[in-house]
Amino acid sequence: MLESLKPRTGRRWPRGQRFQRTAAGVAAEAAHAEAIRDARAQGRSALDLAQLRWAEPLGVRPGDGVVLVELKPGRRSLADVAVALENCGSSRADVKDSVDRLVERGLAEPLPLPASAEA
Repeated sequence: MLESLKPRTGRRWPRGQRFQRTAAGVAAEAAHAEAIRDARAQGRSALDLAQLRWAEPLGVRPGDGVVLVELKPGRRSLADVAVALENCGSSRADVKDSVDRLVERGLAEPLPLPASAEA
């Protein structure tokens, strides 16, 4: 409950900011899907290890893969991604932190804001 009172870290995005995967992000998402597919039949520990092996070379965290997957047409704002992942136990703050890392590493990028949102 007091989580919302803590100061926010990372970049501040304008309300309604939308994001998309970059070309590097599309390739990273495909590698993530392949790693998950290959490890799924081998159990939870293999899945966790596959996510870690995917994330380390990219400089992101293993959980950032699911956020990257959700940065697709029709579900690109922080709020949209947070709603999509709330059943996974991800909070809006977790999603924002993941998006910050993905943008910083060049796997995602903010879309230009509509003229009405900039005013």
